[in-house]
Amino acid sequence: MKRIFLVIAIIVIAALSVNAQKIYSTKMGKISFFSNAPLEDIEARNSEVESKLAQNGQVIFVLLMKGFQFKNQLMEDHFNENYLESSKYPKSDFKGIITNIKDINFSKDGIYPAHVKGALTIHGVTKGVETDGIVEVRGRKVTARTKFNVALKDYSISGSQIGKKIAETVAVTVETDYE
Repeated sequence: MKRIFLVIAIIVIAALSVNAQKIYSTKMGKISFFSNAPLEDIEARNSEVESKLAQNGQVIFVLLMKGFQFKNQLMEDHFNENYLESSKYPKSDFKGIITNIKDINFSKDGIYPAHVKGALTIHGVTKGVETDGIVEVRGRKVTARTKFNVALKDYSISGSQIGKKIAETVAVTVETDYE
């Protein structure tokens, strides 16, 4: 009986080892956005984005909305209090998959195109997002980058200055260096 248990344990461990995959992670990813409106440009950056990327293509990003830093405090206050309601909706996240993961070789240096599809949650609203980006492999380091647009109305973000001082659609840039 002990031999049967030992054989089963070895088979299970071997199977788990074969299916084991590397998961890259960071707590210092960078997400920025740029709003180009007739009266004013607004730019903000969050450098405390948590993200994980698995070799099977699964990817997640989580950030605190109050982590965005602006060039002046008044913009930051308006962003958090009037538009994103960061006390009510403190986090934003993206959960998705790189659909062409088979085209990315994590064991070979290179720059690989990536097509990402998933669900983005902002301001308590979740919408489907699809975008193209790149995954760069250099040694043991993996970097992911993309840029896409977000329409504020899609996420129930409203206010009197949208269309004047704040663009109706903002450009979002993601730059993540994984460990």
